[in-house]
Amino acid sequence: MAEQTALPESTGSPGAITAGPSGPPGPASEARPDKPDAAVVRDALGVGIAVGLSGFAFGVTSAGSGLSLLQTCVLSLLVFTGASQFALVGALAAGGNPYTAAAGAFFLGVRNAFYGLRLSQLLALPRAVRPFAAHWVIDETTAVTLPQPTRRAARIGFTVTGLTLYVLWNLTTLVGALGAEALGDTDAWGLDAASPAVFLALLAPMLTSTTERVTAGLAVVLALTLLPVLPAGVPVLLSALAAPVVLFLMGRTKKGPGDGNGSNGTVTRRKKGERDS
Repeated sequence: MAEQTALPESTGSPGAITAGPSGPPGPASEARPDKPDAAVVRDALGVGIAVGLSGFAFGVTSAGSGLSLLQTCVLSLLVFTGASQFALVGALAAGGNPYTAAAGAFFLGVRNAFYGLRLSQLLALPRAVRPFAAHWVIDETTAVTLPQPTRRAARIGFTVTGLTLYVLWNLTTLVGALGAEALGDTDAWGLDAASPAVFLALLAPMLTSTTERVTAGLAVVLALTLLPVLPAGVPVLLSALAAPVVLFLMGRTKKGPGDGNGSNGTVTRRKKGERDS
């Protein structure tokens, strides 16, 4: 990590790493300025600390669900993916079967495997380090790593975010489990809002085009509209329909009324025939 290594530009070959995010070529995607190491560390620490505080909420929730202090801490140490951990203890608190609860948490965590496919190319870590780094492949480390302009910056962002979040998450899990009765209702602390707030802060600067802003806005409207009438979790899944809807409408707009088989096309062909004759 000592030398500055720029991400190689795409050559069109399979597995090539692009210097910028996927999308149509343009000035922003062809070259991005280097980012100072201090700025990368600052961003990574911000995400790690903000989300790491949510470990309090998990520790309290897990202890309130009947798990012992050891079981709670082992979950954070070995599973280390907040959504899956909350899903597991939530299902157990609702009286669900332990095997069913574990299966649901497992399938929720499968998304990290897809993150790993992208990060493995981006970070290009030595083989001996990869098994340990895989444990830190989660939403937050992926969100910090992907926008970095160089491989050095990506490695710094991944390492600082993963280390900060892992240490703080486990410490706050322990404290939350120990002081579950003293903390009381975790909703009053607002700790469950830390992770969504961080993702909104990471997402907002990435919405640079009109299409992206319209898609995000429509997704929010769909989620809020469906929230009162559908079970929890379903509105978020259905809000993903905003992307194909916006792309379809944008395609129709660009195509225009004269590109089809309508009257404008007929008039154009008729005038062309008259000129030829």
